Amino acid sequence: MPDNDIAQLYRRPGFMIRRAHQIAVALFLEETGELGITTTQYGILVLLSQQGGIDQVSVAKLLGLDRSTTGMVVQKLEAAGLIGRGIGAHDRRRRSLHLTRAGEAMLARLAQPAKRAQARILSVLAPDERTQFLAMLDKLTHSFNGTTRVPLQARPSAAQADAAEPRLARKRTAKPRTARGSAQKAKA
Repeated sequence: MPDNDIAQLYRRPGFMIRRAHQIAVALFLEETGELGITTTQYGILVLLSQQGGIDQVSVAKLLGLDRSTTGMVVQKLEAAGLIGRGIGAHDRRRRSLHLTRAGEAMLARLAQPAKRAQARILSVLAPDERTQFLAMLDKLTHSFNGTTRVPLQARPSAAQADAAEPRLARKRTAKPRTARGSAQKAKA
């Protein structure tokens, strides 16, 4: 393969995104290494700190993880005593997940190293470039989210959230529809 072909490979978006991910993971592990937590484990701990009581399938959907990976990571976190399982409040067949006290303590210990890793990855960019870079990544990931094997079902993009705000305001001030109007709307 001639040199110019490898140079073209290195400039392909997919190659560069994969390398950026490898670098981001390496920086996270450098900063948090002594704590022995992976980026996936960290994501699950953060999610459960904000939405404790959700089930494993919901964790997978909210983090864009496949169910088998989520199952393995959850088992590791449970074995380490960082998360626990309980019976689902609305569906007794489902097992809800929650942080244990040890999990809360681990998340607190991870806070500063995780911030340092994030600062390091963005440190090569000027402040305005950081904002632009993150906006571009947001646009890319939201535009192609549905094409992945495990689409992320977490939140609307920043642009979608901004666009939804006026609609929400209109809904709050709109007159209630009649039953006939609602039925006609449902048929459309």
